[in-house]
Formats: sequence, C-alpha cells, structure tokens
Amino acid sequence: MAFNQDNFGRLTTSANSGIPSMWGYSTTDATAVLDSSGYFNNVSGDVQVGDLIVANTSTGGTLAAGIYLVSSNASGVVDINNALVVTATDTD
Repeated sequence: MAFNQDNFGRLTTSANSGIPSMWGYSTTDATAVLDSSGYFNNVSGDVQVGDLIVANTSTGGTLAAGIYLVSSNASGVVDINNALVVTATDTD
C-alpha cells in the first residue's frame, strides 16, 4: 500500500528549527514497508533529518508500532532508519 498523507501529522512543534519534530502516522502497511527508502517522499517538504516518526503499523491485522528516525532527506527522497519496534505484553 502507499503512504497516506491523511494519516500523518505533527505531534510536536518548536519555534527553534534546530529541535527535531515528532510526527505520528497510522497505516495498515507492515513495519518493513515503511522502512523502504522513499515511503515518506510525499512529506519531504515537512520532515527534516533527525525528526522522529511514531507509527502504528499493520492496523489491518496484528497491531504493531515503531519509532523511526529520518536519516536523510535530499532532492525529495526521504529515507528513515529501520524501526525501533515497540512491543508490549498484555497479561490480563
């Protein structure tokens, strides 16, 4: 599936452009799909190197979540690091 800009938004703001922003995203795509270079190209004008993207992934199946670091953004091509996967155990 492709990136859906309707499910992407800024979570933090700062008047200091040197402070990274945090973004939120929700998708039915698997974590590995988001890891692909270019997945976030549609927001290349918004995100900066060092920004964090917190994403709920695989929302159509077994819910997963990850934190991604924007590692490069040049000429409209955004690349993020592999996800720091967020896991939790629900023991009840």
